[in-house]
Amino acid sequence: MKTLLLAGMIGIWATGAMAHSPLDATTPANKATVTEMPTEVLMDFKGNIRLTRVVITHADTHSMDMDLGAQTAFTQEFVLPMHDMGAGVYVVEWRGLGDDGHALNGIFSFTVE
Repeated sequence: MKTLLLAGMIGIWATGAMAHSPLDATTPANKATVTEMPTEVLMDFKGNIRLTRVVITHADTHSMDMDLGAQTAFTQEFVLPMHDMGAGVYVVEWRGLGDDGHALNGIFSFTVE
């Protein structure tokens, strides 16, 4: 009986997790190394999301909170302008709201040589 209940709970949890809109791809790709500073970062989600916060940190020293004030619609693709903070590792932390009402968040990084 406990096994059946546990299996049912896992099934419900997995269904809920599948309904979210996780990050599908980024440009630059996660953990990529590029030779030139990109002028923008592309975030492509599997489903519709509304970004509520994006913070870009460079080499653990400088961070930039992206202005998302004009972004009010749910969509799958976001293009964020980048500012050149020099060579090094860039970490992009994001938060958003799925069109199903669930809070979402994630992180990815890339390196500029």
